[in-house]
Amino acid sequence: MRKISAILLLVSLAVVQRVPAQEKVPLKLIETTPLPGFSGDFDHLTADLKGNRLFLAAEDHKTVEVFDLRNGKPIHSITGFGQPHALVYLPDSNKLIVTDGDDFGRVALVSGENYQIMDTIKLPEGVDGAFFNPVNKYYYVESGGKTEHQLNIIDTKNFKHVGDITLPGNHSEAMAIDRAGKKMYVNLTAVSQVGVIDLQSGKLTTTWPIPDAKVQNSMALDEPNHRLFIATRMPPKFFVLDTDSGKVVASFPCAPINDDMWFDVARKRIYVTGSDTTSVIAQRDADHYEQIAEIPTGFRAKTSLYLPALNRLYVAVSGKGKPDAKLALQVYQVQ
Repeated sequence: MRKISAILLLVSLAVVQRVPAQEKVPLKLIETTPLPGFSGDFDHLTADLKGNRLFLAAEDHKTVEVFDLRNGKPIHSITGFGQPHALVYLPDSNKLIVTDGDDFGRVALVSGENYQIMDTIKLPEGVDGAFFNPVNKYYYVESGGKTEHQLNIIDTKNFKHVGDITLPGNHSEAMAIDRAGKKMYVNLTAVSQVGVIDLQSGKLTTTWPIPDAKVQNSMALDEPNHRLFIATRMPPKFFVLDTDSGKVVASFPCAPINDDMWFDVARKRIYVTGSDTTSVIAQRDADHYEQIAEIPTGFRAKTSLYLPALNRLYVAVSGKGKPDAKLALQVYQVQ
């Protein structure tokens, strides 16, 4: 009996020693900035690392909000938008480009000095998401349609509309571009597919179906391992696709109403931000993944930005549709 008791004691001690490592929270909340007076959804975020500024598209509030990257405190509110969605900060010129939907249907060029709208480009209706290609400095802006829609190509060096890419369905969501700046992956949400675009020819070269799921929203790319990560809303599910074949190599549930996803290369983690929680997923190898945490955030806390240089994840909680929701900007330390 004493021998059995001794063995049980050793086992229990081993478990106790392992628990702290297993239970270490991957995201630690370090700052919360309440956002009273706001209503409706937030859409996307971008950052000015050198100037310590964070920009948030307050979609239904018709503004772009500016915060201090270090402490999350408000700096300025940029007005003059109809429905701001996506945005990119251009450090070389200290300017901001904002996609503006609603009745405006345009992209706006904003000064990083005085926050005034300097210029606009009129685009078709349904202007929404966008993605920046750091190689050719083009900004690919999605606009709506009926059976087809467009990615409007904006040359950010000259702020000119220089072309379009035609895609199937009336809407697409998140995009990712390879390091060479030649290939784009896009969530063709309206037709429940992932599309692959040759950016040199501007042509859609192939599409991959998403099995038993619809409304794919967020996306991230692991190019060295030839893996593409996407998340859907119906049902809320995380998928890993082989970019050589388009085949699904892994899938499991994740945060609902997800909108943004980030691949933490250094820690081999994926962060999927959605309503109420952020799903933290560990990449064991190219084919094996494990959901290691669900971090409580807030109702419709789907908008986020991960900054590897600061080891921080910024999450905007909109609370849209919930009267007693606490709207806030949350800052998490990645650990």
